[in-house]
Amino acid sequence: MAKDNDIEIIAKNKKARHDFYIEETYEAGIKLKGTEIKSIRNHRVNLKDSFALVEKGEVYLHNMHISPYKEGNRYNHEPERKRKLLLHKNEIRKLIGYTTQKGYTLVPLTLYLKKNICKVELAVAKGKQQHDKRRDIAKKTAKREMEKAFRRSQKGDY
Repeated sequence: MAKDNDIEIIAKNKKARHDFYIEETYEAGIKLKGTEIKSIRNHRVNLKDSFALVEKGEVYLHNMHISPYKEGNRYNHEPERKRKLLLHKNEIRKLIGYTTQKGYTLVPLTLYLKKNICKVELAVAKGKQQHDKRRDIAKKTAKREMEKAFRRSQKGDY
């Protein structure tokens, strides 16, 4: 997909920004098996419906689907197993503080390769209500209409 400064974006969780208010983001490494990283390099990943949990002082990513590697044999991985995220202790402590508060959750936003190492952008997020989502859509539509009108006025169509 997109490449700049040795970063190749593999997958984005587009629904996350629609369903949640993003409070803070962290960059985390992922502990993967050999066939998993090969599938990731082939862009065979889906972040939809994935989330992270803090369990016994460690952060794990759940429901991230990595398709089995085509050339893999009996050593192939389980597609939706939980995967350990690699973070510093102080970052994990902050995440524990956030997730103990009501309404906060950990959501992966993007999965990317940074200098050939797989990383995930993890966000501390608070869920949006239905009326908040509608308001955001209305704002986006109004902004788009204003930009369209501005472009038309610049061309001299009015």
